Amino acid sequence: MNVLESREAVRTRSASAVELTRSALDRASAINPKLNALVEIFPDEAVAQARAIDERLARNEPVGPLAGVPIALKDNICLSWGRTTCASRMLENYRSPYSATAAQRLIDAGAIIIGKANLDEFAMGSSTTRSIFGPTRNPFATDHVVGGSSGGSACAVASGIVPAALGSDTGGSIRQPAGFCNIVGYKPSYGLVSRFGLVAYASSLDQIGPFATCVADAALITSVIAGVDPLDSTSSPDAVPDLLTDLESPIANLVIGVPTQARSSANHPAVAAALELAVERFKRQGAIVIDVDLPHTSHGIAAYYLIATAEASSNLARFDGVRYSRRAKLEPGQDLMDLYCRSRAEGFGEEVQRRIMLGTHALSAGYADAYYLTALKVRRLIARDHQRAFDGGEGQPACHAILMPSSPSPAWRIGEKTADAVSEYLEDVYTVGVNLAGLPGITIPGGFTRGNDGTGGTPGLPVGVQLVGPAMRDDQLLRIARMLERAAQ
Repeated sequence: MNVLESREAVRTRSASAVELTRSALDRASAINPKLNALVEIFPDEAVAQARAIDERLARNEPVGPLAGVPIALKDNICLSWGRTTCASRMLENYRSPYSATAAQRLIDAGAIIIGKANLDEFAMGSSTTRSIFGPTRNPFATDHVVGGSSGGSACAVASGIVPAALGSDTGGSIRQPAGFCNIVGYKPSYGLVSRFGLVAYASSLDQIGPFATCVADAALITSVIAGVDPLDSTSSPDAVPDLLTDLESPIANLVIGVPTQARSSANHPAVAAALELAVERFKRQGAIVIDVDLPHTSHGIAAYYLIATAEASSNLARFDGVRYSRRAKLEPGQDLMDLYCRSRAEGFGEEVQRRIMLGTHALSAGYADAYYLTALKVRRLIARDHQRAFDGGEGQPACHAILMPSSPSPAWRIGEKTADAVSEYLEDVYTVGVNLAGLPGITIPGGFTRGNDGTGGTPGLPVGVQLVGPAMRDDQLLRIARMLERAAQ
């Protein structure tokens, strides 16, 4: 059952919260050893939460909008029980004294947190292979990656362990794995969901969002976790738009923009086919589909990997072996600087070290203007490109949303890109601009590598298509995504 079906079953007593929870735990026990989606499971806590929901219903007391729904959290989202490791040796034994705002809002709404999901260490990666717990495997082909960095959350939903999960998206970490796993992955507008309790990677880019099996579930989860938070100064004080009431109402006179850059010859044939299929589905519903230009798309990767790593260099400086992170053992005669260096070398993996080094260099004296400040200027240009598409002008109608792939290729084999980090970075070409501009983006299943690319045969690996909307028009974007989803059913 999906989220809406699960909560309805609990409310109507056709299934108890305990039954749904035990079912999710049994499913996890059966398949998690093969897929490695969850790195920690909370059977006792989950059943206790579920039992409390059933007791409230038995007393005819009100329950929240997610009462009895099993959900998993990416393991960089703090929870006041279990560990919050970020898949890193630096935090392998860390226990948070509090829960993230998004997690607490789920709990207050009656959701049952059954476990923590695997990720690339400190959310730095696009494959969920850089983890102290080992790689998460794609449920459609276990020798392939699941995407990243929120791959464990995507896998938990795609494999049927839970109907929904939370991830974080800094440069595509929700949308790309959703495409690789044939599910819905939604990154809300920056500021719509509090980041309090999310272990920071790049603070101006990070955003928590849901994975689900349908757009309606993603909208419901987001409506629960969204809203201003006094503990996060970057959360928007504006009222959260109603994401559910008009979800089934099509957008009149819909205009969809397709970037010329999205029809790249570098796209896998199945990705190109999925994009054109989505275009045709919109046209059949009366939408106008136009070409738009996002001329700075090719600069997005460079700008992103300078801004994100610069912020990571600052954010991860707190993990120094002195406070709450891994502490190395010193030899006689070694000093505080040795403690810092050894603790960080032991605690951080290769990719995290690489990004810290790059970010520190980009911020260093004599280089900040050439690298970091230039990247910020490109960030503004990328945001301006998107805004021009949404505003229209010069003979072009204003776009309600922009349609593009969520990734230029389907999932690759585990280990295939390990030796060439840049080739993995380039897989984010269609997603990083959305974070740089602070926009909402959502991935919808688009098809498979065989069957919709002209080669015939049985379905292979999933591919996704992505819709991007104006900032804080999440309600409109979800309605458009629902139109595309409906057309594919």
